[in-house]
Amino acid sequence: MSEAGIKRALDRTLEATGIRDQAGEPLRYTPHDFRRMFATEAVTGGLPVHIAARILGHKTLTTTQAYLAVFQDDLVRTYRGFLDRRRAERPQEEYREPTAAEWRDFQQHFELRKVSLGTCGRPYGTPCKHEHACIRCPVLQIDTRQRPRLIEIVQNLRERIREARGNGWLGGGEGLQVSVDAAMAKLSTLQRAPADGRPQLAELGMPIFTDSTPLSTPESRAPE
Repeated sequence: MSEAGIKRALDRTLEATGIRDQAGEPLRYTPHDFRRMFATEAVTGGLPVHIAARILGHKTLTTTQAYLAVFQDDLVRTYRGFLDRRRAERPQEEYREPTAAEWRDFQQHFELRKVSLGTCGRPYGTPCKHEHACIRCPVLQIDTRQRPRLIEIVQNLRERIREARGNGWLGGGEGLQVSVDAAMAKLSTLQRAPADGRPQLAELGMPIFTDSTPLSTPESRAPE
């Protein structure tokens, strides 16, 4: 059956229903409209959008997203359903009111995150794994205003390395060199940072699906 034949059958069926649009004209559908309906119903019904993209034969998720009609009430209802499911999976004791001691501990955690070079990014409730050696810590968020202080620290560390080598403290010198390398990496990060101090965003782009992309990995297939 050709596309034109399907279109004529749709027109006759819609005409027979007597349903009109707001302008009083008979409704008009194309075969392609049903792909859009399917995509919207499937994704709003819980099908992951990347799976819908493969079913529809799209190479990019951007094409599939253009098919989806997302209405405000669907957005609110779906998000609330997501929250309800998440909360049902969490222990009920997590939703009780915190005690005064717990609240003070929570506030103190954020007070202790302020260090001389910026802000410690470790999550709440986790100890410092680097023994407060902030210069080496990857979660230290450097304050751009502390660049001169960081340069002073590097200079001081290099002086201490020369002293250690002069006195034969080879182990101490190696430890100090690790701190120098970490400090130089942080200086390099500051040099690449924008002038307003805001973090830069990395554009990762959209994943592209091709016909050669496997639907399953070898590990997921059942043995023959």
